[in-house]
Amino acid sequence: MARNANKVKMAKGDLAFTIITYIICILIFVIIAYPLYFVVIASFSNPDAIQRGEMWFWPVEPSFSAYAEVFQRSEVWRGYLNTIIYTVGATAFALLFTLPAAYVVGRKDFPLRRPLMVFFLIAMYFNGGIVPTYIQIMNLNMLDTFWAMVLPTSVSVYHLIIARTFFSSTIPDSLREAADLDGCSNVRFFFTIVLPLSKAIVAVIGLYTAVASWNSYMNALIYLQSDSMKPLQIVLRAILINNQRDAGSSVEVVRKAEMLKYALIVVSTVPIMCVYPFIQKYFAKGVMIGSVKG
Repeated sequence: MARNANKVKMAKGDLAFTIITYIICILIFVIIAYPLYFVVIASFSNPDAIQRGEMWFWPVEPSFSAYAEVFQRSEVWRGYLNTIIYTVGATAFALLFTLPAAYVVGRKDFPLRRPLMVFFLIAMYFNGGIVPTYIQIMNLNMLDTFWAMVLPTSVSVYHLIIARTFFSSTIPDSLREAADLDGCSNVRFFFTIVLPLSKAIVAVIGLYTAVASWNSYMNALIYLQSDSMKPLQIVLRAILINNQRDAGSSVEVVRKAEMLKYALIVVSTVPIMCVYPFIQKYFAKGVMIGSVKG
């Protein structure tokens, strides 16, 4: 009887713990999700109602005028196109440079693997700074070009460490030895055997790079001068600054600036918000890969 009573107590304790855990998780979800939801519904609402605090869960006097105003601007469409080009280019170059380097430093039979890894780690912790990097980009005649947005971020040491860990722990040495017996070169082994077996890490690095490139604006702010080359983040920033600058002119201008603010946030983030639920498992997998071995 005493044993059964202990089981009942344990069951009640587990149930209480489960309920409390669910409540905490729901509260955390609401705290994180509600601001995002508020921005979305505010982009469809009357800005006067937002300022009066009348909007909580549903749009007030819903209208698409803010989005019509945003997409009527040609610079927004041009910024979208530039951002897509930079994101695709940065992702392609990151995969092209990071994966081969990670495979090389992950090979136990490569004699220079440790010195190369030390070199990468030094570059990770110490960089030249903004001014020397700007001078270098200028000396290479890459200012205001596509290459200024792609090449400086083409290798991430953090991504390289994750990929090296994956290669060293997933690709067995016996597979490479069998390929050597068949006369397979190192380059052919990497492209025909290693890469097809490494789709997970390719997806992880590609997604990390794509998200970072989509949200990046600092390099564009420093290296790009012409309006035709600026990505979406810089275009939206310029629109917000211009609206805030003119906010003191009239009540109508203030309403327009408030209306555009939320629509611009949604326009810049909706592609990532739509894609992220489908790629979340790869982000989690990338974190687990990097935590197995250093």
